[in-house]
Amino acid sequence: MIDRIGFAAELAAYTDRNGPVTIGLAGAGQMGTDIVVQSALMTGVRVGAIAANRPTRPMAAIAMAGFDEAHGVVASSPSAIDAAIEAGKIAVTDDIAALCASGRIDVVVDATGSPEIGTRLALLAIENGKHIVMLNVEADITVGRLLARRAKAAGTVYTGSAGDEPAATLELISFAQSLGMDVIAAGKGKNNPLRHDAVPEEYEEEARLREMNARMLVEFIDGSKTMVEMTAIANSTGLIPDVPGMHGPEATLDNLAQTLCEEADGGVLSAAGRVDYTIGKGVAPGVFCVVKPRHPRAIERMADLKVGPGPCFALVRPFHLTSLETPLSAARAVMHRRPDMVPVDRPVAECGAVAKRALGEGEILGRIGMADYRGYALEWRDARGKRALPLGLAEHARVTRPIAVGELLTHDNCAWDETLLVTRMRAELDAADGVTDG
Repeated sequence: MIDRIGFAAELAAYTDRNGPVTIGLAGAGQMGTDIVVQSALMTGVRVGAIAANRPTRPMAAIAMAGFDEAHGVVASSPSAIDAAIEAGKIAVTDDIAALCASGRIDVVVDATGSPEIGTRLALLAIENGKHIVMLNVEADITVGRLLARRAKAAGTVYTGSAGDEPAATLELISFAQSLGMDVIAAGKGKNNPLRHDAVPEEYEEEARLREMNARMLVEFIDGSKTMVEMTAIANSTGLIPDVPGMHGPEATLDNLAQTLCEEADGGVLSAAGRVDYTIGKGVAPGVFCVVKPRHPRAIERMADLKVGPGPCFALVRPFHLTSLETPLSAARAVMHRRPDMVPVDRPVAECGAVAKRALGEGEILGRIGMADYRGYALEWRDARGKRALPLGLAEHARVTRPIAVGELLTHDNCAWDETLLVTRMRAELDAADGVTDG
């Protein structure tokens, strides 16, 4: 057996002093199940409670993690959740308010994927003095800046999740900045084939084989998830999309740094400081940061070390472990009160939406990943000028005039659902940004 080092050693020492970090998990789909299983394999982290509409999936996740049938305990109140945790069990509840109010929960993880539920969950966690880890990037790009402000005012941590591509990309950006390198571009390799008109009905079988929801799979295939994730990177760094929708070239590992670089260096970018993605082979499932050292000696050394020919180089993390890494963010929030990823406190980018089919007046739009629309990343000022409807507010929006295929959803052709909490939060954020109407 080898000695624990680095954060593993810190986590073990923390556990010896305080007991394990206890997670309250919302959502028991693919991501939530991963977190339950992974936490059971770790020293210093445990899932104390799971919130879901029905107990079936949480109980299945608990069983998959290797626990016996009695380990999951249905609980409907904060005190019942506390009692289950104190007994060494995992509480299962349908009430996110009770989850957040539990005294035995240290940190809440949102694995729901719903902008509305995620917003409500984050506010409940913050109001109850809990740290919040957002695997829900859709909610983060919609109202994350405001949620981060609320958390800071309450003395809690609001953070994106380690393992998700945005946070993994931020690790490379931080590394490059620490070395004094210029960051030219950063982003990801797209994992799934890109097909803008994909609809769930065509992917039921593939989704079943991959143990995914077909709608969620389509969110990846039609490019929406990539647009969401790149917007999240932009909003946490100040990097911006170079063009609406980004370039998305077929750049490979061999020519990534020579493609996603400035035009003066032979690339496609109009300037440095951009966020983008590639559909070329060999980069996915990894993330990258294209850098340019500031001195000829450093360029010479990196070329000599086979990083690339220069003058720009691609720093690549060839993997991301998605929700398997989430417990690390939860632990760091509790132990060090440090976020792995948090929006900068100014507007940077927006993920809007374009129509996947012709939309008629009066239609009520469905969820991300369905047949109505797909994500589309823009620089924030461009989005404001075009009055783009944020992707996170497209669900339940009503079409107010016909929209053609490929046309941007805007406040002039759609009306958002004002009954939703996430809509009201976004209106508050827009007002603070000087946006006076929807």
